[in-house]
Formats: sequence, C-alpha cells, structure tokens
Amino acid sequence: MNKLKLFLALLLAIVSHSFAQTKWKFDKAHTNIGFSVTHLVITEVEGKFKKFKGSVITDGNNFENAKIEFSADVNSISTGNKKRDNHLKSDDFFNAAKFPKLTFKSKSFKKVSDNKYKLVGDLTIRGITKEVTLDVTLNGIIKDPWGGTRAGFKITGEINRFDFGLKWNKLIEAGGAVVGKTVRIIINAELKKQE
Repeated sequence: MNKLKLFLALLLAIVSHSFAQTKWKFDKAHTNIGFSVTHLVITEVEGKFKKFKGSVITDGNNFENAKIEFSADVNSISTGNKKRDNHLKSDDFFNAAKFPKLTFKSKSFKKVSDNKYKLVGDLTIRGITKEVTLDVTLNGIIKDPWGGTRAGFKITGEINRFDFGLKWNKLIEAGGAVVGKTVRIIINAELKKQE
C-alpha cells in the first residue's frame, strides 16, 4: 500500500509540474530579429528577418531554465537593399533555396545577476549546428492595458559567419574584407503569456 501511495504522490507531482508550465508567444509587431555586420571595415550594415516563429516555456513568470525554440525564414531577410538581400539568399551566404530556415534551440537559460541571463543553445544555419552563448537582459514583466502579461527582452551576441558556411569573402586593397566575419545578433523580443 505504501508503494501505491508513493507512486500516486510522484504521479501527482509530475502532473502538477506540467500544469505549472507557462507558454509565451512572440508579439511579432513588437519583436525585431536583427543582425549587424561590418562593411568595407569602416561601417556597419544592419538587417532583420521579417518572418519568424518560436515558443518559450517557463515555470510561471520565472524565466530561468526557460525552454526556447525559434526559427526564421531566410527568404524574409531584409537589409533595405533588394540586390544585397538577393545576394544574402544566394549560395555565397545563406543558400535560401536549399536551407530556407535558420533555427535555434536552447540548452540552458541561467540568471547571472538581477535581470541578466546567459542563454546557451544550438544555432543551425545552412544545415550546420553550433553552440552559441547569448547575453539576455530581462527589461521587465508587466500587465498590459488589456489584462495580459508581457515580458520584454534584449538579446545580443556574436557569431563567426564562416563557422556556418556563409563563405563569401571578397577582400579590399586597403586590407580587410568587404563583409566582416563577425555577425552581431541584436534581438528585441516582446512575449505575451498565453492564458
């Protein structure tokens, strides 16, 4: 009988924990998935992915140990210049025809100070998966005017584009490359709790 009680208690704990999980949805109108890379060594070009989707699962409003999955449509890349966007979609960079999505799946999300976190996960671009570490700032959790709960984040980090097969590397006479190897990731995300 004691084994049955123990089994039932464990089952109840597992079920209770699964119900405690909270799902969050990206507010796409207030989320920007951006990047920046140097051009001709002297300036930066910024871009973003207009189409993306993802999910965030937390234990209530506690984002530590959140489970995050995300994908962006490579064909939605936008830098404000159609010719450059088409070049980025080509095999020199993302090869959108063969690899239409880039994905991210979290491994850990750890608090390092008051509102600062480290997000570690697997980023896949062009079928190549590498572990990346991103810096996250939780800007706050609020009740919106419509009674919902929202959370805002700033996420930044850097990757080496050559690690992911974004191989185009035209050099300039003054030294350096037309396009830098380091890509800065800049994400402003607004999440809405699913009630």
